[in-house]
Amino acid sequence: MTQTMKAAVLVKPGQFEVQDVPRPEPGRDEVLVRILRVGICGTDIHIFNGHYAAENLPMVPGHEFTGTIAALGEDVTGLSLGAPVVVDMNIGCGTCFWCRRNEILNCPEMQQTGITMDGAFAEYISVPARLVIRAPDDVSAEILALTEPLACVVRCARKANITFGQSVVVLGAGPIGNLHVQLLRTIGAAPIIVADLSDDRVNMALEAGADVGVTDPATLEEAVLKHTDGRGADVVIESVGLPVLYQQAIRLIRKGGHIAAFGITSAGETLPVDILQVILQENSIKGSVAGMGQDMHDALTLLTHGRIRTDRFTGASYALEQIQDAFDSFADRPGDLKTQIVLT
Repeated sequence: MTQTMKAAVLVKPGQFEVQDVPRPEPGRDEVLVRILRVGICGTDIHIFNGHYAAENLPMVPGHEFTGTIAALGEDVTGLSLGAPVVVDMNIGCGTCFWCRRNEILNCPEMQQTGITMDGAFAEYISVPARLVIRAPDDVSAEILALTEPLACVVRCARKANITFGQSVVVLGAGPIGNLHVQLLRTIGAAPIIVADLSDDRVNMALEAGADVGVTDPATLEEAVLKHTDGRGADVVIESVGLPVLYQQAIRLIRKGGHIAAFGITSAGETLPVDILQVILQENSIKGSVAGMGQDMHDALTLLTHGRIRTDRFTGASYALEQIQDAFDSFADRPGDLKTQIVLT
């Protein structure tokens, strides 16, 4: 095995360079993974545009990945060379109050692969063995690379306590919005109402299992009331990250309803809330952004057993050397729900 590897380094916002960099060596309790596929996440786009984690540049982004085990640290057991794996991107200390509760993002020592430290747009990555999940041999790499984004959606549904028969509005029909719809359908939520400005993406969400699609924001509240017997939705999931949509979400939930705050806004954005209304109506807002721990295992199980339709997510792929083109053209390809970087 050579001592160097190819990696796509984001040297500054908007500019990747594919460089020869030192290949990482796994520590005693680490695993070296040979990367096969990496999905481009909305967070990666924010990093690329300089809107998020810019202080960490230059850096190798990428966290939605799958690969095979290339080397094992001295103390690693239970894993074997060549095995297909997916990896939890959230690295906590493992012992603090928050880690014990699987709330890794609140760990004072938390790191995230591809966001606060070098990630998977590279030929190899070394990761803690405790975060490596053995994947089935008969599931393709392009599907396995969807485990992390699906895990985020799993965690959102879990945090929001969504169950069968509940009415849910999904604001945003992009890749994550589409996954929200599919998981809600699997859970048994009904009706599922999706809203987006894009006709194409709303139509894809309807194909994926939404019951109602809305493209005109002015008619959304009327549509929600119509399909919830005038009450409003049990749950509204904001999956875009716009304050104006969070404000709209408050108007769309029923008395006793819940807002799942999922879409990432810019730092410092605030939401005006009528506190008395929240109290008297027993409304609630709960944040959720990244899948971790059991969420990853559950997402992998759902993908393994075909509960998620993946064909819309696996059509666009670029070689590592084409990563600049993949990011530059991302906004011009709304029909591609997911773009993946392929390494061979």
